[in-house]
Amino acid sequence: MALSEDHKSVDRQARIAAWLEERGSIRTAELVSALGVTDTSVRRDLAVLQAQGRLVRVHGGALAPPRDPRAARFAEQSRLRLGEKRRIAAAAAALIRPGEVLLFDAGTTAFQVAAHIPEALRATGMLTVVTNSYPLVNELRTWPAPNCIFLGGLYLPDYQASVGPIALSQLRDITADRAFLGADGLTLDGGMTTAHVLMADLDRTMAERARMVVLVADSWKLGRAGFFPVLPVDRLTIVVTDQGASPEIVSGLRRKGVEVILA
Repeated sequence: MALSEDHKSVDRQARIAAWLEERGSIRTAELVSALGVTDTSVRRDLAVLQAQGRLVRVHGGALAPPRDPRAARFAEQSRLRLGEKRRIAAAAAALIRPGEVLLFDAGTTAFQVAAHIPEALRATGMLTVVTNSYPLVNELRTWPAPNCIFLGGLYLPDYQASVGPIALSQLRDITADRAFLGADGLTLDGGMTTAHVLMADLDRTMAERARMVVLVADSWKLGRAGFFPVLPVDRLTIVVTDQGASPEIVSGLRRKGVEVILA
């Protein structure tokens, strides 16, 4: 099936943004040649990306926007153990069914789950995504038919996320099928933990509003106690982790009734 003009332009804009992130600058003539479209189409794409804050237009081309060091930290965290995160994400995304309402926290592995949702589900699955993650909202802009509820509230630049009473109030009006949550640690006795008290509050409320709670965390975090407690182990429905997970932790989780998927 041929893509519509709108979908083609979104795809071009995503490619332009990716090239700029990699190279820092690009000329209009290069884009015309690389994309196989007219100068007018390229200029229209650049105007859209500039309005979204994703580039700065200059004579003859465009520059990457000034780097936000806090956004850069999120990007750096996203690259840590990326292979494991992608395998975990693909296994977790396979759990999603058409028509579901999905909660995603601002963790980098939860982001990868959304990025690994199959194209068919993105286009026709009638999924509703609820999140407090700014990077995830940007990811959803590339979907052909996104249905997204973005939680407002206090902005945490280091997490690229919104938190606080407004976000919690919005969540309490929602009932979801699954919550995909990240963590900075998980122990059998202490449960799931995270690094910020306001992120802990939000994850806890997401878990309360979802029928199934799916923790996505690489094996390095299993057996590690983080800073703020979020949920006891028995509040988790599924833990998706990688093959490096400690057999003792995995068997302990299963004894407590938690399904464990090793990706």
